[in-house]
Amino acid sequence: QVQLVESGGGLVQPGGSLRLSCATSRILFSVYTMSWYRQAPGKQRDLVAAITSTGGTNYLDSVKGRFTISRDNAKNTVYLQMNSLKPEDTAVYYCKARGLQNTYWGQGTQVTVSS
Repeated sequence: QVQLVESGGGLVQPGGSLRLSCATSRILFSVYTMSWYRQAPGKQRDLVAAITSTGGTNYLDSVKGRFTISRDNAKNTVYLQMNSLKPEDTAVYYCKARGLQNTYWGQGTQVTVSS
């Protein structure tokens, strides 16, 4: 059974940093485009960052310069380094793996930015 397991969320003060991880199993990780999405209460789920199998990246405008997505194919894991966090970054963050024929989601991890 394919699994995507996010970790690293939590409560952080404005201006702080967190590093999210998404460990995958039972997929050929290296060929998948990996993404992070987030969903705040009452809002739609938005793409935050994505990284292709060849390392190309794209970001939501509001996180450019603050967030960095990366992947470690040897560990089948994708990361999201989040710096200079703002209260508006508060959301549940989801990991997604998209292949040619299949798409998989993780269960999400809560990120709360508050003083």
